[in-house]
Amino acid sequence: MILKGKRLLGSLAMAFAAAASFTVAVPSGSAFAIDHVECRGGENFLKIWSHNGGQQSVDCYANAGRTNFGGWWVDRISTGNNDLIYYDANGDSVKIPRWTDITFPNLPPKVNSIEIL
Repeated sequence: MILKGKRLLGSLAMAFAAAASFTVAVPSGSAFAIDHVECRGGENFLKIWSHNGGQQSVDCYANAGRTNFGGWWVDRISTGNNDLIYYDANGDSVKIPRWTDITFPNLPPKVNSIEIL
């Protein structure tokens, strides 16, 4: 009985050591998160002019990732140094390449979320 217990403990110790070395050897992936940033001096930022219920807003974003845009109507987008996909209320996704400045004077899209690639 003591011999079986020693083998079991030895096997458990080896399994634990193997799992620990695997955990240390495999780095975690890079985490990306889109950031809402101040628009000052940021021609490289994604900049979006929008309106909703009588309110107007100008928002800037940096870094790759996706975020909720709340169903606001978009009047203008300047992508800066960012490739963008916006997801509208109709379920469509629209990709806009970097260094693009586009306006929507007559039929602004109602945007649910945005993603910087």
